[in-house]
Amino acid sequence: MAARTSTGLVAYINARLLDPATGLDARGALLTNGETIADVGPGLFQGGVPAGMEVVDCQGLCLAPGLVDIRVQLREPGEEHKETLKSAGEAAVAGGVTSLVCLPNTTPVIDDVATVEFVARRARKIGLAKVYPYAAATKQTEGKELSEMGMLAEAGALAFTDGTKAIRNAQVMRRALSYAATFGLLIVQHPEEPSLAEGGMMNEGEIATRMGLSGIPVAAEVIMLERDLRLVEITGGRYHAAHVATAEGIEVIRRAKAKGLKVTCDTAPPYFALNEMAVGDYRTFAKLSPPLRSESDRQAVVAGLKDGTIDAIASDHAPQDQDSKRVPFAAAEFGGVGLETLLPISLELVHNGHLGLVQALRLITSAPADILGLPAGRLKVGAAADLVLFDPERGWKVAAKKFHSKSKNSPFDDRPVQGLVRRTVVDGRTVYVNDV
Repeated sequence: MAARTSTGLVAYINARLLDPATGLDARGALLTNGETIADVGPGLFQGGVPAGMEVVDCQGLCLAPGLVDIRVQLREPGEEHKETLKSAGEAAVAGGVTSLVCLPNTTPVIDDVATVEFVARRARKIGLAKVYPYAAATKQTEGKELSEMGMLAEAGALAFTDGTKAIRNAQVMRRALSYAATFGLLIVQHPEEPSLAEGGMMNEGEIATRMGLSGIPVAAEVIMLERDLRLVEITGGRYHAAHVATAEGIEVIRRAKAKGLKVTCDTAPPYFALNEMAVGDYRTFAKLSPPLRSESDRQAVVAGLKDGTIDAIASDHAPQDQDSKRVPFAAAEFGGVGLETLLPISLELVHNGHLGLVQALRLITSAPADILGLPAGRLKVGAAADLVLFDPERGWKVAAKKFHSKSKNSPFDDRPVQGLVRRTVVDGRTVYVNDV
């Protein structure tokens, strides 16, 4: 696929160029010079490629900005048996993800400058996907005392969240939104009222009752969103709701946006591709947080993606080892891995006729980058040469045991999908190739 030379110039020819930020969808070529994009467009190299360049023949496949994943649990430092920066980096580039943002729920928690800098330094040394940290909104993610947001932002923290825990105290959330607003920073919430969710295993309803499992009501999401958005109204703060999964919750966000509040939200592939039936015969790989909801909720998530209420899709990558998952359902940890299935499951929205290809890609490239102010997700001259080359039609079957991630807990294991990553490029360097 590639002819090598040593000028540092690489020409990607015969590509279907896709740039969701500008709506570009055209046959053309792209030129990288070292770490950046030097030129891109339908007319590039029409007279042939000049001598001395490395040439990558894309053979008509899609060339797009590398994916931007804004919700990933890395497990390092502290739980390296589940995932490391290196294994997550390998999983990311195999999935076409070139930039990812990691939650602060590590051991130690990312709530001081030293830990923020450790994550960034380690990721640079590994040299796979770019890793950006969230910092904890409260010290130790305990929900009591605010972290030093100003200092942490200066050190490189992109936004502030207590990760998989909701900020349960309304006064603490009000202070967090006010404090963050003075620096123009973003608060990211896991929208689930903790006392309503406590002890719950799956979506509350008939199936949970039949299976003898305690349920988590839809109201857990709705009540937390309604409370938080009242506080956003009072403080003028910026607020992002992670992995929204219910029809009523999405409606709350829709109304808040109509009011002009500074609110954004994302969802994750399980919430538009699966419903509570995936729990099946006590299948722990489908035990997620928030839980898989009803079919009508799943359809509402798709509708929210279509009408723009939901701003982005994130993998919600939550690696768990065998000891945490191959146990009775009630004892199993929540979470599923998602880096390597983010693209093909998102493309189901295209194959099922819900979204156009450029529209779907925007949800996993420029849109999440814009929420966090990341210089990523665009095919633009001068931008970092972070690229993914993929075949949108190529069918394959998810086989979690073959994942690059250390953990294999995928809710999509054995699912037939379409959309295969063929090459991933970070800062002009090819970091993953799948010749099939």
